[in-house]
Amino acid sequence: MTRLPDFIIGGAPKCGTTSLHFILGQNPEIGIPDQEIHYFDADDPITHPDFLTENENGLKWFDPSQENAPNLSWYMSCFSEFQNHQLVGEDSTTYLFSAVAARRIKRLLPDVKLVFLLRNPVKRAYSQYWHLICSGRLSCGFETAISAHSSIILGSTYAPHLAEYFRVFGRDNVHVALFEDFLSDKQAYLDGVTAHIGASNMDVETLKTWFNRTNYPSLPKGQQLINYLGQPIVSRRYRNHMGHESGLSHAIRKKIHYQWFKRINPILLTAQKPPAMKSETARYLTGHLSLRNAGLSELLGRDLSQVWPGFSE
Repeated sequence: MTRLPDFIIGGAPKCGTTSLHFILGQNPEIGIPDQEIHYFDADDPITHPDFLTENENGLKWFDPSQENAPNLSWYMSCFSEFQNHQLVGEDSTTYLFSAVAARRIKRLLPDVKLVFLLRNPVKRAYSQYWHLICSGRLSCGFETAISAHSSIILGSTYAPHLAEYFRVFGRDNVHVALFEDFLSDKQAYLDGVTAHIGASNMDVETLKTWFNRTNYPSLPKGQQLINYLGQPIVSRRYRNHMGHESGLSHAIRKKIHYQWFKRINPILLTAQKPPAMKSETARYLTGHLSLRNAGLSELLGRDLSQVWPGFSE
């Protein structure tokens, strides 16, 4: 018997997906793979540049279409261990701002329940930048990254993408939760999610909560230099996400990745918090991301200016 997801947590990145995954994973009714799957947008060069490579025939890429039987079989295999669970889900934080994921999900999983997590878009963008720095994938300052790494702005552009999911799936199948609500009332936040996906209630007081401590660079410029030198290694870190590569070259590459991220990448990651965002940058992003999310308060039926200081439409 093939088991496919009953629910999908589709983003946005750096909005509490890991915490929600960890909490839901403590419910014996729910089966959810440990890693993000990224099946429905695996051919997107903006969100997953690591998944596209070149060979002698040109571009090598992962085809998420249903017509590609081997790749669909790979997706199904991600849930093979959860055959006896009442509910099966996945979380892939880039589905929200994918231009193609909504229609692909609808085609394969027409009745799936969708969960999207949002956060103050300025804080989310800054958090993503530091995640990319700490994981070795960026070697520039935040102001440069805003234009050089388009997923930082795209990931904080919620309104048009949520509107598309509402259009494709209907509002009843889409649940939107705010990271700020998670911080203020975890029980109410979790009750909203479990009710939407059809899981039994969970008592937050009896659960372990994810403590996702991040260490930041003590010398940001030094970390940028390390990341620059490590680009040839880091750029291929997720090349075999779908598990299609094997052999000696893959084994060597995997060993190099392991040693880099164990011994070199963490050398300067000793600070407990990142430096504050520059005030002029914050002012720019507050205005720009408010415009990009025009209509979001009306879409969600909630005045988000009361939750995200400075947000206006």
